[in-house]
Amino acid sequence: MERNYEPVVQAVGLTKMFRDFWQRPKARAVNGIDFEIKPGEVVGLLGPNGSGKSTTVKMLLGLLYPTGGKVTVFGKSPREVETKREIGYLPEESYLYKFLTAEETLNFFGSLFNISAEDRKRRIDQLLDMVGLAHARYRRVGEFSKGMARRIGLAQAMINDPAFLILDEPTSGLDPLGCREVKDLILALKKRGKTVLITSHLLSDVEDICDRVIILYGGKIRAEGALDDLLTVSDKTRILTPQLPKETMDKLLGLLRENLQGEQFNVDHPRRTLEEFFLDVISQARRESVETAGVAGGGGIAEYLVGDSVDKSDKNAVLNSLMQENAGAAAPAAGPEDSPAAAVESADEKIASVLETKQTAAAAAETAKSRSEEAADNIRRANDKLDSLLGGKSGE
Repeated sequence: MERNYEPVVQAVGLTKMFRDFWQRPKARAVNGIDFEIKPGEVVGLLGPNGSGKSTTVKMLLGLLYPTGGKVTVFGKSPREVETKREIGYLPEESYLYKFLTAEETLNFFGSLFNISAEDRKRRIDQLLDMVGLAHARYRRVGEFSKGMARRIGLAQAMINDPAFLILDEPTSGLDPLGCREVKDLILALKKRGKTVLITSHLLSDVEDICDRVIILYGGKIRAEGALDDLLTVSDKTRILTPQLPKETMDKLLGLLRENLQGEQFNVDHPRRTLEEFFLDVISQARRESVETAGVAGGGGIAEYLVGDSVDKSDKNAVLNSLMQENAGAAAPAAGPEDSPAAAVESADEKIASVLETKQTAAAAAETAKSRSEEAADNIRRANDKLDSLLGGKSGE
């Protein structure tokens, strides 16, 4: 079927607000974003947890209604059946019927698209061979490892030969060989004119296969563009040459041609990694105090994880004492006893000593408390006996 839609995906002012039971605004997961995905592109949708990636994907799949704005897939609503026929989706977790075999799983999903039995058989054979599971076609998927489940999930996403693939963490759980195979597969699909949207936290994989990236934070697009444009450091220049003596390398650029004696050399701009650029975008957003319903920067360790063996004030006192002793101590010569390892060992010994003293004191206090309770019981029994004797005499 000829497809003349341009672009494949178009979002204008796309917004999604989640509300509580009383319809009060709870979280603005997606906040007025605009983007397009053209045919034949491999686009990475990136962002930290809670940035709006999954919500955006669900709106592209027609699983969620936008609160505001508009999104179209192949020029139509994502909720239309004809649109869904052209989409393949691999969720982050593969939800499979564990009692079906690999072949039965693909046959089931193929039947949902009304694919003929002959076409289903042919496609199943090819898909199982493609994902390396031809040997396991009669095994129940409930017995599969996570990597094998991802492979059969990827095959399921392509059973209908979709024009638009949405892959959520496609290499999650795969070994390095499987990751390479999946990336090669995506590049092969691109050559066939397929359009692919990938969400992933493995930025090196995204950098290997994506043409463009869209980075979300706080429900908004913080950066968007081709990887070459985003990652190229244009204010610096890099010159690549064959191995040269140090004195030659110290000469000016104008002398390079003379010293290379006609050999080719390349001058270009160095690139940052996608991970470096991604972290810069998120750090800038956090410096600007951009609100997000997702994960913010992590703090210190939770107090309850430290344990109750040492009181917080005791720990601070011990550490301050150790710091003062180390600062005041003279160090005329650095011997083995003055090494960092020795200092750490000494600090550990002092803290252990404090802990032992504290535990001893606690044990003594517990013993004293027990003895005090025992004495109180004796006095109480004596009073009861005296009251009994006095009562008996008054009744005679």
